[in-house]
Amino acid sequence: MSIALQGTGVSKGIAIGKVNIIDRDQIEVNQVTLAKQDIETEIIRFENALILAHQQLKRIRDNLPVEKTAEIAGFIDAHLLMLEDSLLTQAPIHLIREHQCNAEWALKLQRDNLVHIFDEMDDPYLSSRKMDVEHVIARVQRILRGYIEQPNESFDNVANAIVLADDLTPADTVLMQHHGVLAFATEFGGTTSHTAILARSLGIPAIVGLRRARPYIRPSDTLIVDGSQGLIIVNPDERTLEYYRHRQREDRRYRAGLTKIKEAPTATLDGTPITLHANIEFPEDMIAVKRVGGEGIGLYRTEFLFMNRPQPPDEEEHLDAYTRVIKALKGGQITIRTLDLGADKQAESTRHTLLTANPALGLRAIRLCLKDLRLFKPQLRAILRASSLGKVRMLIPMVCEVQELVQVNNLLQEVRKELTQESLKFDPNMPLGAMIEVPAMAVCTDIFAKYVDFFSIGTNDLIQYTLAIDRVDDAVNYLYDPLHPAVLRLIKMSIDTANRLDKPISMCGEMASDSRYVRLLLGLGLRSFSVNPEALLEIKQIINNTNMQGLTRLANKILKSPTPADATKVLEIINQA
Repeated sequence: MSIALQGTGVSKGIAIGKVNIIDRDQIEVNQVTLAKQDIETEIIRFENALILAHQQLKRIRDNLPVEKTAEIAGFIDAHLLMLEDSLLTQAPIHLIREHQCNAEWALKLQRDNLVHIFDEMDDPYLSSRKMDVEHVIARVQRILRGYIEQPNESFDNVANAIVLADDLTPADTVLMQHHGVLAFATEFGGTTSHTAILARSLGIPAIVGLRRARPYIRPSDTLIVDGSQGLIIVNPDERTLEYYRHRQREDRRYRAGLTKIKEAPTATLDGTPITLHANIEFPEDMIAVKRVGGEGIGLYRTEFLFMNRPQPPDEEEHLDAYTRVIKALKGGQITIRTLDLGADKQAESTRHTLLTANPALGLRAIRLCLKDLRLFKPQLRAILRASSLGKVRMLIPMVCEVQELVQVNNLLQEVRKELTQESLKFDPNMPLGAMIEVPAMAVCTDIFAKYVDFFSIGTNDLIQYTLAIDRVDDAVNYLYDPLHPAVLRLIKMSIDTANRLDKPISMCGEMASDSRYVRLLLGLGLRSFSVNPEALLEIKQIINNTNMQGLTRLANKILKSPTPADATKVLEIINQA
């Protein structure tokens, strides 16, 4: 009898094949009390384990296929950097001395300390970083217990198989792809984990967060993995198999068709040119951007630099991340958004500042940056320095009053003077933009236009603030509707005002990545989209198959619709055109 299991789809695609269960036994760690004269020897044993773990990861990175080395080495480098962090190199040594205990126990204590810190933070990004720490610590523990990992030994039988595991590291994912894995599914993990991002970048169908799937899956069972729906079907019957084989064939044909337009210009059938850029969160996301032929970055979220650390990043760390993206773009435009912490995104280095009854309406984004220049000024300096390397624009989030932009411009002028005195290069004419994600900004776009060079509409927050609902609150998120007439009118108002004042305006929120709304947005006057890399080719195909004739009339009809249900009926007509 077939069984359906639900997880979270993190990489689209359908795979059908035999399961290969990777079962790494949980490492049992017991405390051993050491004699004083043995403590220094134990510390040396621990340090040797760190060296060996470093060598293992470096060997994996160095053995990457030549054509992929530059693209995906960064994921392995992230774990290598953790092996050099004092939280893993020095803290366990202090614990060995303090408790006179074995290295395994000291590492366990430090692991528990770090996990407790992460568990205190209700943040999906931090949860995924917790898994990275767990991966690195588990590697060191296996070495301490005498398990010497051989290259590829866990993945000899994954070719043409679907891998099921409790969790997988980025290194595991790279090796599996190299060995021809069909798909993978894990009991744990989240959508923003490095492993999930890498799966999307490599085009491997993947599901995470299955939770207790193991009792229902036996070795060599046949599985269907539907990465779009986050669904696994165990031992499907022939009718289900044929249905998914058909879907798989259709999906391959569809994707092959999308690949053909990868190099084509983005323009409607009647010749209206459209700008189509990609959204990224990590330098490593450039793998996915390049795979779909992305020519520019319309939104580079920089929050990842501030996560999973007690202190904020310095200027050089900012600059290194931006430089990697600029080099990967090879001349394309990049829009770097300044720090947008607060609400559903928290970081340890700012947590004490952000404690408030309603963080979505509190000290977040540009408000936080202007209050704490130790966060903001190093980023401003790095973005300006990066502007000398390519076509860089800077985007300010959560703007709601002119004075914020005045302060930003004053700070930029101050930083320009400093960089000039230090003989550091920058583009003195680097464009400055503002996000339209607060209704006040949308209503007063004409006023703000005097202080910026361009705008970008962030629909995620604009919808949330317009409708007075928390989009991550299950009790009210059913009210989150992009077709609400108030939301559409604010979008239309912003676009019309920006166009009238000759200020470029784009949309980088999730609405731009949703295929249902592409033609509506074109009808509302939008000519610049920034979308998730995995949606880029689909959005491009819709644009290239759209005739602008009649779209404006239908979009205006939607603006007059009294309810989202009425708007949906008109939207169906638009999408059938």
